[in-house]
Amino acid sequence: MKPKEIPPSLLRALQLKLLSPKKFHLVTENTAASCIVSLTSIESRLNIVHLTIRSLLAQTLQPEKIVLWLNDRLKVKIPNNLNRLIGSRFEIRFSDQNCAHRKLVESLRIYPDKIIVTCDDDQMYPETWLHRLWQDHLDYPCDIIAHEAREISWDKNGRWTPYKDWPWQKPGLSSPQTMAIGFGGVLYPANIFDDEILNQQIYEQVAPRADDLWFKAMSIRNGVTYRRCTNPPPKPLVIVRSQKDSLQKHNVGQDGNLEQWLKICAFYDITPSQLANSNQIAL
Repeated sequence: MKPKEIPPSLLRALQLKLLSPKKFHLVTENTAASCIVSLTSIESRLNIVHLTIRSLLAQTLQPEKIVLWLNDRLKVKIPNNLNRLIGSRFEIRFSDQNCAHRKLVESLRIYPDKIIVTCDDDQMYPETWLHRLWQDHLDYPCDIIAHEAREISWDKNGRWTPYKDWPWQKPGLSSPQTMAIGFGGVLYPANIFDDEILNQQIYEQVAPRADDLWFKAMSIRNGVTYRRCTNPPPKPLVIVRSQKDSLQKHNVGQDGNLEQWLKICAFYDITPSQLANSNQIAL
């Protein structure tokens, strides 16, 4: 986290803490969207994830439900600042999984016919975050919509390039190479994946720390297009002291993302030429 990011983060955290939890569970038909917002967290962030939840409960357009997934062993460790938010629109569920993939795969299990919107647990999201995703979903109902996205790239010899060299996608654009970056928020339409996305044995083998890449591979498998949001909001604010256990150092700094992408491509026989020429690859 950069020093200049700390003051606005602390200010937003204070604003969210001052909001009354009682108002969070009052929703009208005009402010509700037919979707589930799903995220996961870890023990080291249990005392601060309430700020993310508050930012989601304060959206101008509200989901049907916000679901926070935690590991089973954390059932007795839920802090009061999180318990106070539980109500008709926010619930905590538990899973035996530890990986970030559970924010989508576990919600797909219990809400198989629902639109799922995922986000991260170390961010405070702007109030129009969900509304902007939803507007693009109405225009492109079959596409996966992401506030942040990159373009998977390769060199002239047909070799995948390092993850840090994958260019950022421009707003409103889509291509077979587009993939979502999960921290910004991603909307997944209902019934777009086959059951392979739930294959825990495989994703823990080939992409244990790269849920975004796993979801991209599953979209390729099912011929589903990614699209960057036409009108993305300001970037979410990182919560102070939330980055101690971030995956970014390994996945980006040490190029763990490329390492895992290579494993995924080898397992599912995904090549640059296939990705470039079609959104539908028979796997």
